Amino acid sequence: MKKIIISKLFLYRHRFVIGYTILGLAFVVLLFVLPLIAQYGLSQAEIDSATESFGVGRAGILNGELVDLPYRILQKISISLFGLTAYAIKLPSILVGLLLGFLFILLLNRWFKSNVSLLVSCLIVLSTPFLFLAGSGTPLIMLVFWPTLMLWLGSKIQGEKRPKPLYCFAFAIIMMMSIFTPYMAYFAVFCVIFVLLQPHLRFVIRNLPKIPLVIIGLLVIGSFVLLGISIHNRPDIIMDLLFARDFNIGDFFPNIAYALGPVFSWRSTVESVFLSPLISLPVFALVLIGLFSTTKGFFASRNSIASILIVFCLIISGFNPNAIIFLILPFSILMAHGFKYILEKWYGLFPENPYARVSAALPLMILFGIMIIPNLLQYVYGYRYNPNIANQFSYTLEVINENVSSGKLLATQNYEFYKILEHKTDITVIDKLDDSREDIASLGSLTDKPEYYELSEIITSPMRENSDIIYLYTYTEKEGE
Repeated sequence: MKKIIISKLFLYRHRFVIGYTILGLAFVVLLFVLPLIAQYGLSQAEIDSATESFGVGRAGILNGELVDLPYRILQKISISLFGLTAYAIKLPSILVGLLLGFLFILLLNRWFKSNVSLLVSCLIVLSTPFLFLAGSGTPLIMLVFWPTLMLWLGSKIQGEKRPKPLYCFAFAIIMMMSIFTPYMAYFAVFCVIFVLLQPHLRFVIRNLPKIPLVIIGLLVIGSFVLLGISIHNRPDIIMDLLFARDFNIGDFFPNIAYALGPVFSWRSTVESVFLSPLISLPVFALVLIGLFSTTKGFFASRNSIASILIVFCLIISGFNPNAIIFLILPFSILMAHGFKYILEKWYGLFPENPYARVSAALPLMILFGIMIIPNLLQYVYGYRYNPNIANQFSYTLEVINENVSSGKLLATQNYEFYKILEHKTDITVIDKLDDSREDIASLGSLTDKPEYYELSEIITSPMRENSDIIYLYTYTEKEGE
């Protein structure tokens, strides 16, 4: 009987290709489906984002309205094509989330072995914070996308004996584009300082071809000059890019404490757009193991960068508590370090025993099941039924799209947002009653109802609180009129 050699089996030789293919397909399907069954409503940040994106125009761009411009343009195109719906508002984040998920896979595959990068990639792209980012119709996802892209490009430069100039140019161009995303100017400065302080990276930079290096330097300097011109034309954008519109220096440390609430609260009692816990206990334990394992070779570039990114995250969270979501990037690197450490220790106990290596698969599958399945269930059910979270999302837009197809809609709040409905529907949006005396649909009860209007129907949403969404008023003509 012919002896079976496992290493020559098709499934074994192509196990990583098959694994990444299954992960990619599952990731794509989940990303497009989950926003429909999880955070189905819209947060106030998403409403503001859609309003600002739809208002982007050529004149504003020429006058310096460049904050989050790539995302704004993508969101405006989505709304213009598909109308004002919750899914159209979230679609840009879904598309960017697809790219971000694959960037995580590429980045981890550059720094770690395939077995580590594949399993950790599953944990990241199927985690609650990542799925929230990819299903939230705000530019917040760009705060994670740009640094991840730059780290991957940096790994392509740093990991080669003769780096290709194309990656160097791409890195400089991406940095130039990214500084118009809030807090990315800090990240650009962080990158420059990190390169100057890290011995290995200084060696890599010194050995780059001189002409590409000069061009890269000019691109970086030019990006900051363009930023300075934009701030000169629109001084108010400096608050958006470096701080927050309503930031007060006295709020810095309270903001950090508030931002860390969902991270370290393992009971869902924190009122935030993020579910508690943001990082599950098993994943947090893996992160701590990874942090411990990097202390031995801390000054290696990929070891120290995760710890420094955590400090960077805490700083920007002092300006905007929602920026705490940036933790997903350094935590993913530390998770990979932790998983690598566990595998090395296990294999170190049985260096010559193949049965011990195979037997490690079962507890690992159980461990990953404990991490992934509760995360998905938390995401699906938490954003629908957790009262601290669900009440921060409004179902008003979906109720309007399902019940109002034409006529007048009275919207005293978020008027500019609902005005976008006129682009693809026969609805006329008004912010106060006029003298037309037609049937109207009002977002909220009329406190001083004119005598010629009678309430005919109240349309509600699935929400436990504030469920009365639309009040339908019928015009009744009086005798003698």
